[in-house]
Amino acid sequence: MSEPRYPRRSKDELARRVAQDIPDGAYVNLGIGQPTLVANHIPAGREVVLHSENGILGVGPAPATGAEDYDLINAGKQPVTLLPGGAFFHHADSFAMMRGGHLDICVLGAFQVSATGDLANWSTGEPGSIPAVGGAMDLATGARQTWVMMDLLTRQGQSKVVATCTYPLTGIACVKRIYTDLATLACTPEGLRLIDTVEGLSRAELEQLVGLPIIG
Repeated sequence: MSEPRYPRRSKDELARRVAQDIPDGAYVNLGIGQPTLVANHIPAGREVVLHSENGILGVGPAPATGAEDYDLINAGKQPVTLLPGGAFFHHADSFAMMRGGHLDICVLGAFQVSATGDLANWSTGEPGSIPAVGGAMDLATGARQTWVMMDLLTRQGQSKVVATCTYPLTGIACVKRIYTDLATLACTPEGLRLIDTVEGLSRAELEQLVGLPIIG
């Protein structure tokens, strides 16, 4: 498949797009990797309580260079800030929040997402690959909504949005939205529904890239 000629969202632009849809008052977990950037783009005046599975509520944006405190880190071992009113607690309590349905949204990365919302994000299944389950299974099944943030295509130009996941599953029919560098999609029982695309990319062209029908 040829490389798309459309303007891609940068990682920060994609994080801003995700943050735009998080409602005021939401409790949100940001997964390791790209999703952590969402903390830097919460709209001004909107109260969003960010959760980290290593035991923090009230995570703020990344600290300024030189102001990092490596005793204050997220689950990916990146330095973070703590907003006024933030709290620390035991790892077991953090997982109880995740498993107990107390998070409104989790934002995760993924290797593959199916059109009906199956999620594969912990292993490619390749011999010798290192599995990385972490808290993804707890989040995918425990949060009220699971959103995925990823590039639409692999480096080889293959779509990460697929009819059926070929990698080991993290969760079944758990993903509600897929935010990518080229488009935003909703996963529904009827298949993929288009929310938006980057400028110049039509639904028909997106269907060609993904190889699946997309409801307009």
